[in-house]
Amino acid sequence: MADYVGMGAQLAGNALRFGWFSSVNWLMDRESARLGHLPRYKPMRPVPSRDEMFGELRKLLVADAALVRDGVLPPASDEPGGLREHLSRLRAMIADLPESVGRREAEDTRSATKLADPTGLPEYFTQDFHFQTGGYLSEDSAKLYDVQVETLFYGSAAAMRRAALMPIAEYMQARDQRYVSLVDVACGTGRFLRQVRLAYPAMRLKGLDLSSSYVREAERHLDGLRPVDWLTANAESIPLQNASQDIVTTVFLFHELPPDVRRTVAAEMARVLKPGGLLVFVDSLQMGDKPGWDGLLEAFPVRFHEPYYRQYAIDDLDGVFSGVGLEPVSMDLAFMSKVMTRRKS
Repeated sequence: MADYVGMGAQLAGNALRFGWFSSVNWLMDRESARLGHLPRYKPMRPVPSRDEMFGELRKLLVADAALVRDGVLPPASDEPGGLREHLSRLRAMIADLPESVGRREAEDTRSATKLADPTGLPEYFTQDFHFQTGGYLSEDSAKLYDVQVETLFYGSAAAMRRAALMPIAEYMQARDQRYVSLVDVACGTGRFLRQVRLAYPAMRLKGLDLSSSYVREAERHLDGLRPVDWLTANAESIPLQNASQDIVTTVFLFHELPPDVRRTVAAEMARVLKPGGLLVFVDSLQMGDKPGWDGLLEAFPVRFHEPYYRQYAIDDLDGVFSGVGLEPVSMDLAFMSKVMTRRKS
């Protein structure tokens, strides 16, 4: 039976998030200008109007609420920490702004190596993505990451991640979740894995990330739910057996990898998938996905430290995945993201 009450609650929550984070976005822009941040980059390619952009965002939030209506996603639940913790982290993000703006103006991206020990980590990982203090290596960075990314995307980041639940639901039809294994590669703070656990309480879940700080934050986000197996490891060498996983997911990873590493990680994900297994991939739009939006993609790596984004935006992902035996199933656009599903041949 369709859950229209749950859908309405989810939609109302999404609207509230949009309004709240739009206000935070405005505040951060105002404070950045007060601190002397240089004017925004003016792209050569076309950009959408504000009405068009927010129209697409509304479509995403309605589609997200439809996941609740259709039973793919349980109605929204409280997250660990609640409002008090959210406000505390918001204050910490604002307090960190002068330092991050200063690094942006100085093009300094090495705070990560000063705040944490980078020994044993690949060089491409030990820098300040998005000019965030500590990059992906510090405990403070892990605490601020979610509020930062939600502010950037006007409260839509969670909905973009949850768009990956629909292909998982289609794959799970007539399957017993107790015998299905899923690994989330580059699980970050565990926000997506939490949604998977809520939707599939008995599924065998693993979360893999290169940052021990982010893995600890992910553990906290899933506290009180059925345990997840956590792996602190490099996705270039996933510590799982060949053909051991039914589903591999990866969310917003590939645009932060050098091109050769992207291909290595794709091969590793294919290796651990069972024949017929499913890859669900979520990442940024690429050039041409929405031609009228290409200017946004052009501006993104200039406004934020994203050293591999330009090449990602033009990379042949179909060729990358087909080259390792992952055949296309579907591709959908979700606001600023794309959701690709592939099957292992």
